[in-house]
Amino acid sequence: MSILGFIKGELLEIIEWTDDSRDTLSYRYPDDDKEIKNGAQLIVRESQQVQFVAAGQYADLFGPGKHTLKTENIPVLSTILGWKYGFDSPFKCDVYFLNTRLFTGNKWGTSNPVMMRDADFGVVRLRAFGTYDFRIVDAPKFLREVAGTDQNFRLDEFADTMRSRIVSVFTEALATANVPALDVASRYGELGDALLPIINPAMTGKYGIEITAFVLENVSVPPEVEKAIDARSSMGVVGNLNDYVKFQMGHAMGQGGEAGAAAAVPAQMAVGFGIAQEMMRSMQSGQAQAPAGATPPPLPGGNALEVLTPEQAAAALGVSVEDVMAAIAAGELKARKIGSATRIAKAALEEFLRG
Repeated sequence: MSILGFIKGELLEIIEWTDDSRDTLSYRYPDDDKEIKNGAQLIVRESQQVQFVAAGQYADLFGPGKHTLKTENIPVLSTILGWKYGFDSPFKCDVYFLNTRLFTGNKWGTSNPVMMRDADFGVVRLRAFGTYDFRIVDAPKFLREVAGTDQNFRLDEFADTMRSRIVSVFTEALATANVPALDVASRYGELGDALLPIINPAMTGKYGIEITAFVLENVSVPPEVEKAIDARSSMGVVGNLNDYVKFQMGHAMGQGGEAGAAAAVPAQMAVGFGIAQEMMRSMQSGQAQAPAGATPPPLPGGNALEVLTPEQAAAALGVSVEDVMAAIAAGELKARKIGSATRIAKAALEEFLRG
């Protein structure tokens, strides 16, 4: 090899980088201890930036295009290296390619529960996770604070730092947003958009990157809060309590057997009490509207008297005669024993129903 060929082999004439990894954030061009030739060609592709670093100082930054390295194209580098009147000889310089494309679908999540104060449940512990998209917007700051002098800085090396920082900002934003825990699930999109103005100043100022999208995919609460939410939802579904009790009674009786009969007793009593109360209200309303001296409306069974037999009381309440007699024996329901017969005044039954 001739001396001229040897000298040419030691100079960099074309500087370019083709990235096929899809996860490289920055790449230091391997110069193999070669020098850059005066007038060398720098090729910067779309979604790339090139940062020159000379003597430990950040020099010129190049965007997409084909650039000829001459004094007029590298003014900062010329000043650093003391080229007052241009240069003719080769020079040494570190060249960093930065990938400025959008990095999408990066995952984040809370490793520990986030504490927040909720109006419904008091202090609640929440766990959350989702994804975010970002791009590099400040090459010198990104190199200085994140990548450093790494030859090939990849996304996975930065993921942990990003995740912890985003979780910290998310925690602060959620604590100040005063969003009820029950509403968080229905406001994922709103929360994600609201967090962007809070996250970006910190990310750009610290790392030289911009978060373009912040997605909240799931927020989970502790099991005890889930049970409370389920109970509240169930009450909303039940709606009318009387209809719900009737449904439960019919379902229990449909099961058959002793278990079905036992399960139906509370529902039967509840329905009986409800029917009796409606009957008493109707009777009272009829008496209030009846003219003086009018005959009171007949009681169940066609009896026009103001008293009931235990059987009539049991029918009105929807329970067994034994249950009525047990209530009389316990003193809960007042009654009179006349010979071998037991009679219950309507007023006593009304007092019993009022509790």
